[in-house]
Amino acid sequence: MVDLVRIHRRSDVRRAAEVFHSLALEAGMRAAPAHDIADKRTPIDQHGNILACDVFGWNAERAWWRNSRIALDSPLTAACRFTSEPFWVNAEGFRTRQPNSYLAAIDLANFEARAMTRAAIVVPVHLPFGQIGAVSFNPLDPDCTDLDEAFALHGDAFGLYARTFIASYVEVVGVRQALPPTSRLSKREVECLRWAAIGKTDQEISMIMCRSRPTVRFHIHNASTKLNAVNRSQTVFKAAQLGYISLGR
Repeated sequence: MVDLVRIHRRSDVRRAAEVFHSLALEAGMRAAPAHDIADKRTPIDQHGNILACDVFGWNAERAWWRNSRIALDSPLTAACRFTSEPFWVNAEGFRTRQPNSYLAAIDLANFEARAMTRAAIVVPVHLPFGQIGAVSFNPLDPDCTDLDEAFALHGDAFGLYARTFIASYVEVVGVRQALPPTSRLSKREVECLRWAAIGKTDQEISMIMCRSRPTVRFHIHNASTKLNAVNRSQTVFKAAQLGYISLGR
């Protein structure tokens, strides 16, 4: 079934979405796919039809993709920034297979209005270049708020289907971020950017690395050129997107 939700070309989008929709329905759920939680747009077929309406069955009253603040206000999208594993959530809290203190700290006040559902199983889809997609699986029964059993039965399968559908959709339809084919950074360039990422100046980096300040600037400039970045901040950002450096502690 995984291959049936995989998209190889634009003409596959609607067919894959219909299979995905039927799999969700079989589990008593309705899927709500988003290829980029920071983007107001939602997945479309090759003719520009919105899949949420035409395939997944969301009507005008529950047009979550038209809510311009859902990416900032919804606890579902907030959680997708702090975990890559499927979870389920209702007004009483998040449930995951592994403890996650970040999720426990998310504000769930006025949950139903902000999440536009009473409960959901959610699959975050972390993609290249820092893009985050997500699929929310919402129970067909509007009174159902306990998804513990459904999560145990379908959580892993939903994760596989959601990641396959969203990742292949982005690969085929999404706009790729342009990077030169020879964007591999050297050890010294990465080392300089790691220190720059935590706020060190060129002078401070030169003292830490026991290199001259012009040498540090040379390495950062080379990295900027390789990553097609316009300034120091974007160089650090792109290096982090590609996994060369970590912005965490």
